[in-house]
Amino acid sequence: MTSSIRFAGRAGLAWRTSAVLGAGVLALAACNGDSGAAPADDEPTSEGSSSAAADNGDTGNVEIRFSWWGSDDRHTLTQEVIDLFEEKNPGITVVPDYTDWGGYWDKLATTVAGGDTPDVMTQEERYLTDYANRGVVADLAELGLDTSMVDESVLTSGTIDGKLAGVATGINAYTIVADPQMFEDAGVEMPDDETWTWDDFKQISQEISDALGDGMYGVQDYGGNEAGFNIYARQHGESLYAEDGTLGYSDATLESWWQDLVDLRESGAMPDGSRSVEIAEGGPEQSLLGTNSGAMGFWWTNQLSAISSAAGRDLVLLRPPGESEFDRTGLYYKPAMFYSVSATTEHPEESAKFVDFLINDPEAGALILSDRGLNANTEVRESVSAQLDPLEQQAAEFLADVADEIVDGPPAPPNGAADVPEITGRINEQVLFDTLSAADAAAQFTSEANAAIGQ
Repeated sequence: MTSSIRFAGRAGLAWRTSAVLGAGVLALAACNGDSGAAPADDEPTSEGSSSAAADNGDTGNVEIRFSWWGSDDRHTLTQEVIDLFEEKNPGITVVPDYTDWGGYWDKLATTVAGGDTPDVMTQEERYLTDYANRGVVADLAELGLDTSMVDESVLTSGTIDGKLAGVATGINAYTIVADPQMFEDAGVEMPDDETWTWDDFKQISQEISDALGDGMYGVQDYGGNEAGFNIYARQHGESLYAEDGTLGYSDATLESWWQDLVDLRESGAMPDGSRSVEIAEGGPEQSLLGTNSGAMGFWWTNQLSAISSAAGRDLVLLRPPGESEFDRTGLYYKPAMFYSVSATTEHPEESAKFVDFLINDPEAGALILSDRGLNANTEVRESVSAQLDPLEQQAAEFLADVADEIVDGPPAPPNGAADVPEITGRINEQVLFDTLSAADAAAQFTSEANAAIGQ
């Protein structure tokens, strides 16, 4: 008999809780069968349909379905990867099944609820725990997946209740992107990112704003992304989430973090509320860095190329402030996304073989490059580095440089964590417009985040 292996991937930062919960109770008892969800109008309709997964009988061929989300460029690239896998693995045919990010989580929840769980699926960290706790995904370690060249802290991020629920497709880090030209124009020296403190960061930001005048700023607001606070909390020996699935920080630490943002805004080092909201809605292209009106911002390392392109000049990566200020560092590797295997797949060996190919095969890595984050396999990442563009190479070098400084990876976010980005952004806006103090914002965030994760 043949079966379908489905793979799913992500690009973007929109989170949709309804995608996981809206399909109702996930049906886990049914074995992953040959029928798939009907493709949307813009998805493959011949190879991706349920009839494509029919029993090939005397041919002995196994058909596996590989589903993902993303842009047209990703679809084209992924087909090349599929072709290479089929060439290297005669007897396994990979059927593409893709959609865009907007419809992915609804589709995944629906197929799982219908007993048609993708054999190989891509997960995002905020949803992985939910699917793992429901028994949807297999333990990749039990399937014998080779993870010997994946950093232990990265594996931790995909490990839930002692089981490897997902292996990272690639990694990013949330850190400072800076414009050396802006520093030079302001007459301010670039900081030593191995030693600078949060007070240094605030002072430098204000010095740049004061030197460059109206409409120019030292730093862009960064309070709307909880990853920044997670780094700050980790530096203080805490964490956004604890190992037991609860919140892992004190309100005092969160208040201090938001108070820094208030101080930056009040000093003029950061734009006011209206301008900050407008900038945030515009993405990298409309950022302070992208419009040559700001010297620094917190961004993911994989966004360096896009922001530099918008700026029209090369920007650089810096460690977050405070990495040497406290007893430990806070920076961590974030999996761009995860590959997971269905717990009910009829073809666990082929599923694991496909995932192994995606993360461990140098030729596959040479095709994928940075499309799903810089490869989590350190050997593959190094082997393809010469093929990356100069800014991607800078990101790869940065990630390698900080490897010895990263203490560990944060625990996987608990069920309900998909709601936290919206909570963070909404409360941050209230701080920006002075409708909440830093202390009140911390208390409200904790209350709402606890409710979201069922605490």
